[in-house]
Amino acid sequence: MRVVSGSCKGRPLKAVPGRTTRPTTDKVKEAMFNMIGPYFDGGIGLDLFAGSGGLGLEALSRGLEKVIFIDQDPKAVQIIRENIKACHFEEKTEVYRNDAGLAIKALIKREIRFDYLFLDPPYKRQQLVSLMEKLDSEELINNSGIVVCEHSNDVELPLAVGRLTQIKQENYGITTVTIYSREHGE
Repeated sequence: MRVVSGSCKGRPLKAVPGRTTRPTTDKVKEAMFNMIGPYFDGGIGLDLFAGSGGLGLEALSRGLEKVIFIDQDPKAVQIIRENIKACHFEEKTEVYRNDAGLAIKALIKREIRFDYLFLDPPYKRQQLVSLMEKLDSEELINNSGIVVCEHSNDVELPLAVGRLTQIKQENYGITTVTIYSREHGE
């Protein structure tokens, strides 16, 4: 596992030990960022269910100015911090050990709005639609914000969730990447 492109291209990343985390493969990560970028001129990202932090670190390497990482597994949080340090992104990141629902409540209180949201929940406990509904209704997504969902290929996501409209979907073996954009207005 490594950073695929950008300022930290080629930098190896540590994986979370054990079988509780499923890292995004380099192939899927590269395809995902080619769909939404591939590079960015600033912006704020949220890496929910961050695991090793690979998606958020890739986004920072490709030009996001800040990413908030959230995972409830203490081992994952430790690995995220180690990977952030290896990439020298300490000043551009925040890391929290929290459940996704509680983390969203905390972010609502802070009135943060994100340009890019990476949602990669455990495949067996996939809750993408309810998460996107909450993120949208609570105004955590900027206008024209992008939500990237990584999920099992047997999960069918709707074409629209609130003000989020599906703009792309690609399959990579057992993994599917579905991308939504938030409509302007409201």
